[in-house]
Amino acid sequence: MPALKPTDHSATITWLGIVPTEDTGLRAVPRDTLTLDWGGPVGERHGGLTRPSCSRVTAQYTRGTEIANVRQLSVLSAEEIAATAEAMGLDALDPAWLGATLVVQGIADFSHLPPSSRLQAPDGACLGIDMQNRPCVLPGREIEAEHEGHGKRFKRAAEGRRGVTAWVERPGTLNMGDTLRLFVPDQRAWQGGD
Repeated sequence: MPALKPTDHSATITWLGIVPTEDTGLRAVPRDTLTLDWGGPVGERHGGLTRPSCSRVTAQYTRGTEIANVRQLSVLSAEEIAATAEAMGLDALDPAWLGATLVVQGIADFSHLPPSSRLQAPDGACLGIDMQNRPCVLPGREIEAEHEGHGKRFKRAAEGRRGVTAWVERPGTLNMGDTLRLFVPDQRAWQGGD
């Protein structure tokens, strides 16, 4: 019996991009196609099989410890980006300002997908979902450069809708307009104690 079950849910890719390795900011550069290898999107600064640990995992590791890179991609929902923009008092947020790798449309409550879910492309390329991506101040800097006075609003407005981080489970190609099929772990929700 498969441990990952197919769902009736799918999402359409509405935006693709990479954060170039030579840049120091978070701003992504739009692309029509992304080539994925085992280390993530080719040419993406957040790519690689490993990465130094950061503030997100200090309960497990000293900052800078080399760990597996399950944060190769930043996947966001078009619907959640629109809700964040509205909460900030903006008409729209450019995914490039958010350091997005891809934006999808069509899956409700996207930022709360179960960890270890999968998104599979038509050519078989598959992304493994790590977990919800918590808002940070870096997108706020990019937003502030475009909309003075709004950058500080991002972190609070994006709470619970910053998307997910993911890694490449199977290399391949992602194209604008591709439909990604959602698979979720075949298990009940955890019911552990306090």
